[in-house]
Amino acid sequence: MSHWRFAPRSLESRSSAMLAALSLALVLLPGCARTAPAAPAEAAAPPALVQPAGATPTHAADTIGARERIDRAALIEGIRTLAHDSMEGRETGTPGAERARRYLVDRFDALGFATVDGDRTRNFTFTPRGGSEPLEGVNVLGLVPGTDYPDRYIVVTAHYDHLGVRNGEIYNGADDNASGTSAIMAIGRWLQSNPPRHSVILAALDAEEKGLQGARAFIADPPVPLSQVLMNVNLDMVSRNTADELYAAGTYHYPFLAPMVAEAAGRSRISLLMGHDRPDLPPGDDWTMSSDHGPFHQAGIPFLYFGVEDHPGYHNPTDVFEDITPEFYLEAVETILDVLRLLDQGGERILEARGQPD
Repeated sequence: MSHWRFAPRSLESRSSAMLAALSLALVLLPGCARTAPAAPAEAAAPPALVQPAGATPTHAADTIGARERIDRAALIEGIRTLAHDSMEGRETGTPGAERARRYLVDRFDALGFATVDGDRTRNFTFTPRGGSEPLEGVNVLGLVPGTDYPDRYIVVTAHYDHLGVRNGEIYNGADDNASGTSAIMAIGRWLQSNPPRHSVILAALDAEEKGLQGARAFIADPPVPLSQVLMNVNLDMVSRNTADELYAAGTYHYPFLAPMVAEAAGRSRISLLMGHDRPDLPPGDDWTMSSDHGPFHQAGIPFLYFGVEDHPGYHNPTDVFEDITPEFYLEAVETILDVLRLLDQGGERILEARGQPD
């Protein structure tokens, strides 16, 4: 996550927001610092709780499929590996980032993801904010072909870079954003055995922390025509929350996505909330441009961004694997997969809402 966001609300304010949001839901529905090793050779309305009032979530087989589809062991191993000290915080342009990229390429290959237009990786060059020397970033791409609309794409993104080593301390970035990166691999693994109607591009993006550069490069030099991109689903910080709250931002801008988010919320064991996407929110509360979904939005591509509110580890050396909340993480990824499947099934409705022909 590249831009500062506000701290979690107090229990009192959270309770008030939940009470106010239950009515809106009915309308919407039809740990410690690490030392670096030697380098190897509102004035606005509160966010809306979209779990239906009075509903009892069900977790048996449903129209989207049985729960517990995500490989828990692989999900946890992915975040553990990417947040390990040996990755040295994965800062773009460093040996740690290169090790993370090699790991991702190996995993994408092992999982059998197709390449995108023949490319597993796409390099790009940019000049960091406040810098004078250009840096090179590398996006890692995978593809799960669609059965009905192979030339229409849902792009699922997560940035794999983080802040690196500062003053001798490693910023491991377990939640930000080893969590989202491991999650897109786990989601892709399930889609391989349960093919989507639309093709799904899995994009592990670089240089998000340096100004959303990987996403900007994707939009500026797209591996597929942007006219064929149905929407973007972005994951950034989805593994650490003690209140069992996950946010889906984007429905303010694209209200036709709200019913699908709400339907998935009714099946989830965690609280899936809509919000953090209104322009009238206080500074830092609007996440519309806070992560890699931003450049997609600027290009007119609808997005949903999944993430948690800030926690004590945010942009600190204490964002470590040991402090994630594994049960929340697993259910968050299951819930995101639920939404993704609904988006895939509802592609025609999305195109209609966008005013594009089917």
